[in-house]
Amino acid sequence: MNRPPGLRVRRPGRLAAEAAALLIAAAVAFPLYWMVLSAFKPAGEVQSAHPRPWTLAPSLDSFRRVFQQQDFGRYFLNSLIVAGTVVVLSALVAFLAATAVTRFRFRFRTTLLIMFLIAQMVPVEALTIPLFFLMRDFGQLNTLGSLILPHLAFSLPFAIWMLRGFVRAVPESLEEAACIDGASRTRFLWQILFPLVLPGLVATSVFSFISTWNDFLFAKSFLISDTSQSTLPMALLVFFKPDENDWGGIMAASTVMTVPVLVFFVLVQRRLVSGLGGAVKD
Repeated sequence: MNRPPGLRVRRPGRLAAEAAALLIAAAVAFPLYWMVLSAFKPAGEVQSAHPRPWTLAPSLDSFRRVFQQQDFGRYFLNSLIVAGTVVVLSALVAFLAATAVTRFRFRFRTTLLIMFLIAQMVPVEALTIPLFFLMRDFGQLNTLGSLILPHLAFSLPFAIWMLRGFVRAVPESLEEAACIDGASRTRFLWQILFPLVLPGLVATSVFSFISTWNDFLFAKSFLISDTSQSTLPMALLVFFKPDENDWGGIMAASTVMTVPVLVFFVLVQRRLVSGLGGAVKD
């Protein structure tokens, strides 16, 4: 049977794969939809014994309670400072470290790379108490530094291991050609190698930003009493009450916390896709 030119017939296997992908995407997106929906629902609908996946009377009362919370702006700024500092420092250190372990030959290089992998296997919860005593001895409790340092330490192994593939993909002949043209190693590092591995840096930065921005464990463990140093996840505790939780406020605050992550993702999505594609090809 002849088909008209340009007409494409999809195979049943591909249709099944696309349908499965849509179902998985819907299952993943549903909690996000329910969070935003609950943030706009009136209090009566949020606490109803018969919840519905829609609302006919959207309300901004939950958001008003969130933004009227004392020092909410300070919490937001603290989260931005911690996440931004971790992203910048982890990208810079990971780039230099990945270049060192890829371009240079030195003793225990393989051992160092294996240690990076082992560091990722250790549960964060198992290190919370030792890190608490470490931060106490360094005098960093109740400071933003007690959040920056642990997140920086946990972000680096993954970032270094991922960037190692991007640095290795750049041929050494390119560096030799740059040296012949009179470029120093420092100039090659920042003007040639850095732009080439920038998609990988963006990909690792996204993971560092999300894990740091959404952190609650370290914020609860290290910011003991100084509420002026609290971050946005700690602001959620205000809506957890002994008698009855304010679920509308919790969902509204969670929605506000999600917006910066979405904005950051939209800004870097093109480089993120190319970075993840480069990681897979490597």
